[in-house]
Amino acid sequence: MKILHNIMVGLCLTIAQLGMAQGIVVNDPTVSAPPTFPTSQVQTLPLPAADNLWLNDVRGRLDNLMYDRLLQTSQLGLLVYDLTAHEVVYSKNERQRMRPASVMKLVTSVTALDMLGTNYYYHTSICYRGHLEGDTLRGDLYFVGGFDPTITRDDLRMMADTLSRFGIHRVEGMIVADLTMKDTLSYGSGWCWDDDNDRLIPLLVDKKDQFVTTMMQEMRARGIELDVTLAKGRLPQGCTEVYRYNSHIDKVLTRMMKKSDNLYAESMFYQIAKNNTTQIARASDASGAVKRLVSKLGLDPINYTIADGSGLSLYNYVTAEMIVKLLRHAYQNGPIFDHLYPSLPIAGVDGTLEKRMTRGKAYGNVHAKTGTVSGVSTLAGYCQAANGHTLCFAILNQGLVKSSDGRDFQDRVCEAICR
Repeated sequence: MKILHNIMVGLCLTIAQLGMAQGIVVNDPTVSAPPTFPTSQVQTLPLPAADNLWLNDVRGRLDNLMYDRLLQTSQLGLLVYDLTAHEVVYSKNERQRMRPASVMKLVTSVTALDMLGTNYYYHTSICYRGHLEGDTLRGDLYFVGGFDPTITRDDLRMMADTLSRFGIHRVEGMIVADLTMKDTLSYGSGWCWDDDNDRLIPLLVDKKDQFVTTMMQEMRARGIELDVTLAKGRLPQGCTEVYRYNSHIDKVLTRMMKKSDNLYAESMFYQIAKNNTTQIARASDASGAVKRLVSKLGLDPINYTIADGSGLSLYNYVTAEMIVKLLRHAYQNGPIFDHLYPSLPIAGVDGTLEKRMTRGKAYGNVHAKTGTVSGVSTLAGYCQAANGHTLCFAILNQGLVKSSDGRDFQDRVCEAICR
């Protein structure tokens, strides 16, 4: 009887381990089955025994976290995916729609790198129409905005120096601000009226709507006389370009992700929009581009709402599954990953993760985008597991009274999957 008992125990353990290896969480009946990914994209590989032990340990640790009191009064969307083994590690409500907060910047950045390319440049131009008589421009000077948020006053000084070297020391005519790169909306759809947000203007200096007046000050400081009137309009045909200021997409991407800069994210959102229309760029053009990428990755875009590029909007709704799909897409496309990964905050080291996960296995290991708006805290990115595998994950906490509770839960999830 004792021998029979031992055989039965062994069979039960083997069945449980097989269930775990197939992605079934046996400890908690409330944990949903992992999502099914298209077989054309994923081939589940047999795991060595050591990896099976690691997988069971991680799932056990995450099972325990599912009993956290925080989840009795708030919602969680969670998906952890093993990029090395092509296998779902853990899932919980991964298909429930939730607000992403600034994790939306991951959606924007992956879409931009995919559609615009990794060598994309923002352009801001100075052009003139008319004729030069000696050092006097008898005509109009155009400042053509490309929605570059990186331009500083020092950059305008350089532009004014270029005009002076070009031989223009007096302008008689108009100075025209060309803002037609995008629509006239100064704020994103679904933004809270009482938030102090930067205005979405195609001509900015130091992130403020003062490009024209500051540029005129710098021109006068270099002895350029201005007998002009100010206007807004579109650059006409037949103008001569005097100067073009270029910013590489990485310059925008790094601050957008490390510092979670909303203006930088919206500028990238509108670059996506401009690339997808021959008319004035609108947020809906960028939203359509994101949904086309989501569709390409095998998800139904009707299930998601994309309102802006930064995550400020109350109207954004995504899922942990969708975020992980985009992280997988970036990882599988080397050039995209090579630009995205260095831009992500590093746990305990820099950016918005500088003061989080400052010890333990997650320290210096987790590279992820944070997100916080009222009632919502999110985290999504990459890490290295103890077995050497690369993981990606998305953790969406919603319905929080204190954002710090969500951050603490996310940090514990990261520690659980890193050790």
